[in-house]
Formats: sequence, structure tokens, C-alpha cells
Amino acid sequence: MNSSKMATISLAAVLLCMSTQLSAQDDAPKQALKTNYQLIYNVKPKQADSFGDMFKKGDFFGRLRSNTFLFNWANNTSKDTLSSGLGGSLVYQSAVYNDFDVRLGLYYSHGFVDNASSSVANLKGGADTLNKYDYNQNGSQDLYALSQAYVRYSGISKSDIIVGRQLVETFFTASNDTKMIPETFDGIVFNSKSIPNTKIRVAYLADEKMRGHSNTNSPLVYKSGSTTDTINDDTAMHKGLTYTNLMAHGKSTAAPLIIAEAHNRSVKNLKLDASGYSVPELVGQGMIEANYKIPFNNDLSITPGFRYLHQFDEGAGKVGGAALTGSLAGHTGDYGGYKKADSLESNMIAARLVTKYKKLQVNLGYSNVFDEADLVNPWRAFPTSGYTRSMARYNWYADSRSYRIQMTLNKNKTGVYKDPYIELSALHTDNDAAKGLYSENYYYAGITQNFPSMPELQWRFRIGYDDVLKTPTTTVDDNLDTRLEFNYLF
Repeated sequence: MNSSKMATISLAAVLLCMSTQLSAQDDAPKQALKTNYQLIYNVKPKQADSFGDMFKKGDFFGRLRSNTFLFNWANNTSKDTLSSGLGGSLVYQSAVYNDFDVRLGLYYSHGFVDNASSSVANLKGGADTLNKYDYNQNGSQDLYALSQAYVRYSGISKSDIIVGRQLVETFFTASNDTKMIPETFDGIVFNSKSIPNTKIRVAYLADEKMRGHSNTNSPLVYKSGSTTDTINDDTAMHKGLTYTNLMAHGKSTAAPLIIAEAHNRSVKNLKLDASGYSVPELVGQGMIEANYKIPFNNDLSITPGFRYLHQFDEGAGKVGGAALTGSLAGHTGDYGGYKKADSLESNMIAARLVTKYKKLQVNLGYSNVFDEADLVNPWRAFPTSGYTRSMARYNWYADSRSYRIQMTLNKNKTGVYKDPYIELSALHTDNDAAKGLYSENYYYAGITQNFPSMPELQWRFRIGYDDVLKTPTTTVDDNLDTRLEFNYLF
């Protein structure tokens, strides 16, 4: 598939969107998309008087989507890739009957690549536009997924329970819908606001459905027999926690991901957050965070923030080692730049200062992962998010320090950006070359806008340049990551 054909496909998707406008110019869109890719449903579930009406009064939410990825290398243009996804989703939300309602979400993507022989690994950000396993096995470029299928009970005062496949937004998990379908999980989630000024969420997640997969996988198993469509192959996955290694150490290959978190706003201008996860007999983390807003007037405020995270080794260090690469599995002592090759005990601190003036916001952030072990967070939420996380950057390796300045303009909570949302950032990360990592400067620019006369249609352009500073024994090229996306919501 050459570049001109891919451009034609993207343009056709946009024209299709523009030709099927379903709401009036002045109406609020049925659903909207925030810059963090979370959907806002402006149409709430109706109330039903009978079981039949529960489904008759339901609502459909549709989405057409085009997402194109161009990845360029500075010194090896033969590895450059151009890929794109064209597809969408259809979500059905029933009405509420006797405090019960259901939701189903079907997703589809057809991936296009400029070279049919390209491996998934070379596609970089565009890999999740298709089913990676099917593409490697037989060249299929289609991805079908049932990514939502749950029952919700809301009969508890200020609380609800959701059972089934669902989006789970926590400090440790996220839908992170930056490609063509979101990350979702199979399990039980309890949400409550019964405590004044406090939100509580507890989740028991047995399996996950990853973005470039049609099947589910255990949350923390890198390889499972010969079926690679049922592994966690996230970039941040601990590759030493293989099916073989887990079995050899008597560990479960079906251990769930358990999460509990609370958000408190009892003190004026103070946000307190705490979250923890555990994958039993393997690894866990605990996080606390505080942000205090200092307002000077209606237009100007400064908010200092601090985050502390501790990682608990519950047995995974002996299985896979201290490095996410899995290269330290079976080693002990000082090995590969790690002080304890078989321990995942680790800590991270992060601090920031956010200055907001009208619609302009500047965020100065810092993070430091102690020289102990890499952090295990392969569920598309990032421990340095909001501090030093930029597009596609993973800066939670042992003995890494990051510094970032970020500027945003026209941020809002509605998901409709008639005035363009602009984000610019510069990130410096100092990594330990002894651990096989390179240091870098990373520069990012992004813009998101809804067409003013057609708020259902949104476009995004994002670009990141990686300036490699110091490399270990292998050479790493500077690279440019460019992404263009269109979403039509109806």
C-alpha cells in the first residue's frame, strides 16, 4: 500500500464523516472525545418501566475513525514505516431497569501498511491498527474485537458495581485509546461516592483485551504456550515473566490484577490520591499523591504536586529479574548494572509545579526512579503521567531521571475543542547506559480541534522527535514519530 493510496483512504474517511452529519450545528454532540482519549457520553441512560423497554429505550453510539502513523529514522531510512487504520465502533447502551443496565461495544479496524513484508515490530505506533498475531501468521490486516460487554448494578446508594468486559480508568490501568480500539478488562469494578468528598474504586481484573489483539490474556504473562495472541506484549511488559518461567517457579499463569484507590477533596484546593495494585505472588505497587492549588485571582493559580510510588516484590523478581527486558532472569547479585538482579523492590518520586493563567497552563515536572529495579506497569497507564510522560516515552527504568516542561492552551473538560487545543513539551531523560539504556531529549507538539460548524468531527495531529544523546554498546538512531487522526462521533 503506497503513500498516495493511504492518503486517499484517510481523505475518504473524512469526506464520509462530513457527508453524514447527524446533529444540528448548535446541538451538543451525542458523545465527545477528550484529549486523553476518554469518551464523554452526553446522552445518559434512560429509565425503563419493563424488561422489554430496557432494550427498546437503549441508545447507540457510533464512531468512524482514521488514524495514520509515519515513523522515520535519521540514519536508516530503510526501516521507515507508514501505516494506517480505518474503522470504527458501535456501542449499545441499554436503559436502566430495576437498577440494572447493560453495555455492548463492537470495534473494527483494517490496517494498511506500505510494505506487506514489514514485521509488526517495525510498525511502531501503527502496529495496533491490526491484529498483530493474525498479521504475523497469515498477513491478515483485519482486527475485530468485542471490547465492551458488561452488566451494571446501581441500586447501592452513590455506588455501582460493573461486571464484565469494560474500560477501567485507574492510576494503573487506562483505555489509552490512541490507536483504533481501547484497552479493556474482564472483571468486577466497584465505584462509590458514599464517603463525603471521596471517590473509591476497587477492581478485580481477571483478564485484559489489549489494543492489537482480538483475544484476552492474563494481565502479567509474556508468553503463553504457542498462541501469541494471548500474551501481554505491551512495550512496558516485563518480558522475564514468561509462561515457562512462571511455571518453573510454581507461580500462577492466571493471576488477576487487583486495584484499590481513593481520591479525596475534603480540604479546599487540596487533592489527595492513593492507589495500589497487586498481582498475587508476583508484584504490587502503592502510590500516594498530593496537589495543592494556590489561587491568586480568578485568572492565575499555581499548583505544586508530589507523587511517591513504592514497588513491592512479591515473587516476580526471582522469576524474571529486575529488568523489564527479562535479561536478568536466573541471575543474582550485581549484574547488568542492577544492584540486585533478582529483586523488583523499587521506589519512584516525582514533583511538579503547574502554573495556570486563563487558558494557558505550564507544567514543570521531574521524576526519579531509584537505582533499584524497573517499574512494572504494562496496562497503558503510566507512573510518570502528568509529570514527565510524553508520547511513546517510557521513563520508569531503574536509575532514570527525567525533566519536562509542558505548555497547553485551551484545555477543557467537555471534549469539544472549537478553539484548538495545543500542547508543546520538551523532555530530557538521563538513563543508565550500564543497563543498556540511552539518554535522550524528546520534543513533542500536538493539536486537537473539533470543526466549529460540526462538533462531531474532530482531528488531531501529533508529532514527536527523539534526539538521542548517549547510547550503550548498540547505536540508536534519532527518529520522528508523526500521527494524523480523524474521529467522527454520532
